[in-house]
Amino acid sequence: MTPLFTVIAAAGGAALAGALGVLPLTRGRPPARQLAWASSLAAGMMMASSFALVESLPVGATISLTAGGVVGVAFLHGVRIAMRAEDLSLNVLESADPDYGGRVLRIGLIHSAAEGVAIGAAMAQELAFGIFVAAAFALHNVPEGTLLGAVLRERGHSLWRAARLAVGANGGQVLLAVATYVVALEWPVVLPFLLGFAAGALIYLVLVDLLPDAYAGAGSKSIALAVI
Repeated sequence: MTPLFTVIAAAGGAALAGALGVLPLTRGRPPARQLAWASSLAAGMMMASSFALVESLPVGATISLTAGGVVGVAFLHGVRIAMRAEDLSLNVLESADPDYGGRVLRIGLIHSAAEGVAIGAAMAQELAFGIFVAAAFALHNVPEGTLLGAVLRERGHSLWRAARLAVGANGGQVLLAVATYVVALEWPVVLPFLLGFAAGALIYLVLVDLLPDAYAGAGSKSIALAVI
């Protein structure tokens, strides 16, 4: 198996894991508290992965790593402003906006973009480390798939379509993982920046997007324990 195929397989497997999150929906819509816990589990996996990315670099790469983190946060903040802050909420299942399901899918694509950069950069540093990061995101994509699937089911989509859309929302993960891997191999000097970008973007998504919704659904104590 060539390294590039390994990147594609690992990122693709992580994306496909989102379909597993739809399985709990076969029994109907989960209570808001369970959706909040699913969001917190996804947040915990995302936060752990971001720490692993930062810890994987030597001390000499601190400046590039920090610069990448700042750019990652600024990028996601800019996207949030462009989409309007309320559009980045995943848990408002009662929204009457007919386009809300579409916006949820766009949010999933934004999430998967940051995850794709993280997988590709980790793969470029070491394939075994990249596989570990991809496995972490696969676990993350399961509860996120539950959250996305619940929103889509609320708007009349079938379970099969919700599963396909949950996977499709992770499509950017595969494309950006491959692109980041190729760029990092061609220009190794940018690898610390890319890892920092991914870590900053992931932490931003956790603190600004996932956790506030989770706190609203289940309270801070149980959510904190689930994230940890």
